[in-house]
Amino acid sequence: MDPLPSFLQSLFLVPLTLLPIINPVGVAPIVIGAAGGDDKVLKRLARQVAINGWVVIMVSLLVGTYVLDLFGISLPVVRVGGGLLVAYSAWVMLTRNETDDMQAAVVHASPGDITEAEIVRRSFFPITFPLTTGPGSIAAAIALGAQIPRSPVPYVMGAGIAAIGAAFTAAVVYLVYRNGGRLLMKMGEVGTLVMMRLMAFVLLCIGIQILWSGWADLNHIPT
Repeated sequence: MDPLPSFLQSLFLVPLTLLPIINPVGVAPIVIGAAGGDDKVLKRLARQVAINGWVVIMVSLLVGTYVLDLFGISLPVVRVGGGLLVAYSAWVMLTRNETDDMQAAVVHASPGDITEAEIVRRSFFPITFPLTTGPGSIAAAIALGAQIPRSPVPYVMGAGIAAIGAAFTAAVVYLVYRNGGRLLMKMGEVGTLVMMRLMAFVLLCIGIQILWSGWADLNHIPT
């Protein structure tokens, strides 16, 4: 088996799985509103949210399965549960028609003027969690982390690839949040809706794949 395609597949699995759940295009208007229309505030806020998001993703990837081990939950069950949640999140994205109540509340609560201390506070709650890296993306990251081999050398390699993939995810989040206004104006309402639906469909397929991987392990079915 050629190692390069396998490496690329592992590298892009993290962003391809998490970005549709994170949906930075959908959250971007909330980030812009939280910045109060100030470009400098928006830049710092986007950067801090991206850093926070990377930390949350990496903790979920590398530590989540060990925490679950304390409760006696097997890795195949984690994959099944994570796959179900990812697929459900994708289905909600495909079928929803209105803005989430939490997102609407954040927009209405965002003042036009924001202090430096408020920037730091809001960079984690509610923008990083639960709007950017919420329960769905955390569960998906745990499910992905469950697929990293436990042997020392493969684990280090897998963790390194996951870290790069998480960094790529965080970079996309930063770029979308930082340039959200211009991006949304260029795409328009219809373009944004079409892109979100396409990403949701890809996410649904990924969730089913994770679910099948766990089910196959539970039933000793070769994949």
